[in-house]
Amino acid sequence: MNSLEFSLLVWLGSLAAGFLGALTGLGGGVVIVPLLALWFGVDIRYAIGASLVSVIATSSGAAAAYVKEGYSNLRIGMFLEIATTIGALAGAFLAARVSPSAIAVIFGVVLFYSAYLSNRSRPERPEPARPGSWGTLLRMDSSYPTAEGIASYRVHNVPGGFGLMFVAGTLSGLLGIGSGAVKVLAMDQVMHIPFKVSTTTSNFMIGVTAAASAGVYLGRGYIDPVLSMPVMLGVLAGSMLGAKVLTRARSRILRIVFSLVILALGAELVFNGLTGRM
Repeated sequence: MNSLEFSLLVWLGSLAAGFLGALTGLGGGVVIVPLLALWFGVDIRYAIGASLVSVIATSSGAAAAYVKEGYSNLRIGMFLEIATTIGALAGAFLAARVSPSAIAVIFGVVLFYSAYLSNRSRPERPEPARPGSWGTLLRMDSSYPTAEGIASYRVHNVPGGFGLMFVAGTLSGLLGIGSGAVKVLAMDQVMHIPFKVSTTTSNFMIGVTAAASAGVYLGRGYIDPVLSMPVMLGVLAGSMLGAKVLTRARSRILRIVFSLVILALGAELVFNGLTGRM
């Protein structure tokens, strides 16, 4: 395989990863890293570096469309980024002290959980509840468009969501992913934010989280421009396409396909990590 064929295949894989990542709010990194490490034989740290660049592209491509459509809650995203950015820096420094095999096993477990989370059925609207004190104080309560019109929602348990965001940031820096699974969990399950708002706000946040740890990987020489360029272009195109589809179509079937893919990738990562093949 020559360099042109390699770049084309990487671009096609990244296109699919960006599309699925934008639809689910999990970020394309959950597919990019195992794609590069397992199928193309790229060192996992260079794969993580390219993934971090692609995650920034995912956020840039999808978040702009979601903000325009009125889904993303910028006030929530900017506040929670404080926790994720601190966690991302901690995870990036920790990555240099953890073996590739251990990273692969951790990543595989995260993929299993991401598959479970992305395939869960959630109500589009949360049950009516009293406003949370922190959410009201920080003016996080907002509204979003639905098929029946504009729906309002209230934000709850901000401290619990903030703590989970630190965990999400640490995973992002350690594994080179947007850690959207933990972010969506924090917003959807803990803070009682509607699923579409959680997904779109997660896409807005992952770029900032990834940028914080990408600088560390760049300083250590783990970001290869030749590898990162086709990954970034593919994920950017896929995320913009996914953003357009999400606002108009149901994504249940795509969620099932996405879950099956990352379950298979997670199993292979855990196996290779435990057997010392990475």
